[in-house]
Amino acid sequence: MTSYTDAEILAVVQRSPAAAGRHDRDEWVGLFTTDGTVEDPVGSAPHRGHNAIGRFYETFIAPREVIFHPDADIVSGMTVIRDLTLEVRMGAGVTMMIPAILRYVVRGTDSGLRIAELQAFWELPQMLGQFVRRGVPAVPVALGLSRSLLTNQHIGGALGFLTGLHRPAQRQRPTTEALVRALTGGDQLTARRLLGTGAGVTLGDDEPAAIDALGTRLRGASEHKRITAGATTAVSLRSAQGPVVLLIDTEPLAVRCYG
Repeated sequence: MTSYTDAEILAVVQRSPAAAGRHDRDEWVGLFTTDGTVEDPVGSAPHRGHNAIGRFYETFIAPREVIFHPDADIVSGMTVIRDLTLEVRMGAGVTMMIPAILRYVVRGTDSGLRIAELQAFWELPQMLGQFVRRGVPAVPVALGLSRSLLTNQHIGGALGFLTGLHRPAQRQRPTTEALVRALTGGDQLTARRLLGTGAGVTLGDDEPAAIDALGTRLRGASEHKRITAGATTAVSLRSAQGPVVLLIDTEPLAVRCYG
């Protein structure tokens, strides 16, 4: 089995915004495995395979300029977590600043490292709120996006995108907030009670971890960003040891810790 360095894994991920910035469709789509998926935002219907990912590109990337403002990059095994703000220039007078956390799963193939999975955690309702507040300049942009959605995604794809408005993780907001407070405050008893028996806790995607070990890693950390997307709450933290991102799944409750 081929092993890769963190730098090599991060490099293939960093090629994605570079290709998007150049509006190089073939390179951007070619960064994905043939069965790769894009879920953007998390909670919306995923795009699977090069054809679907190409239609995603034509809908959301080709007509606009997307600039990445990274805060932190975390490499955990073959997964990269990017904590950043997306600056999306959608048209004259309409620029959106979208807090986001991106999760890339990278896989080795005969053609080199490729992206097998991209999940974009950002809040669609808040983005739409920003959009509406732009007023009159947003009208032609909204019409253009609607046409692009229907042309490239058809009605099913447009409805699939709008499922990103449904965020069941919101119902568990008091629990996730209390859990983060307990983990960063050193209250292991409360953390264990909130998670309950059998809750999945991992470092990275799949390395099992004990609650106590997680609490030790997070004690004293401060919250930097919180995003609710689909059934997941993504929380970025800053600690003395560096940046950390938690992905807290609520159906069922589970925690993945990166960093």
